[in-house]
Amino acid sequence: MREKNKLIYMFSLIKNIIWLVGFVVVSSFVLNYFGYEINTHYFQERKSDCQEKLKDCQKELLHQGIDNAKCNFNCINPQLIVKKSIND
Repeated sequence: MREKNKLIYMFSLIKNIIWLVGFVVVSSFVLNYFGYEINTHYFQERKSDCQEKLKDCQKELLHQGIDNAKCNFNCINPQLIVKKSIND
């Protein structure tokens, strides 16, 4: 009985992964159709900026303590990940 449950779980997991990949592919085609593009290099470009923000936040946490630290650690900007294509 345990093997059957594991098999059902694995099949369900694979099925959900296939649905997720299919959704991402269809979404990218729909975005391209409406003149938007996905910036696939966004995270590579922003990595150094996010690391600097993390270092500043760590310094502030050490100096002010856990209760008084105010870190603005917002590294992701959705408007820069999906943007209007300049080819239009």
